[in-house]
Amino acid sequence: MSSFDDRERAEEARYAMDQQSQMRVTARRNKLLGLWAAGLMGVGGSDAEVYAKSVVVADLEEAGDGDVIRKVLADLTAAGITRTEAQIKEELARLLPVAREEMTREAKG
Repeated sequence: MSSFDDRERAEEARYAMDQQSQMRVTARRNKLLGLWAAGLMGVGGSDAEVYAKSVVVADLEEAGDGDVIRKVLADLTAAGITRTEAQIKEELARLLPVAREEMTREAKG
């Protein structure tokens, strides 16, 4: 019975680590999206970093990407930059493997 319990605990630990890893990748992807949007708006340097962090924080409002998409779309629109929700979703999709690669490189040290 103890080997079954050990396996169950190991699976639970692996699941928790996978969830944490996915959250970190999503946060990195959102930061990259924020930097992309900041570039479109002509924001650079430390202001771009601050904006990118605000995009990451926006993702805490609700599950899924809707909150991030709405924030970036509203900010781009306010800056006079025309982008569609679909274009922002495409950028999120493009940035996901970039974020994964960056996280993998960091993990390898």
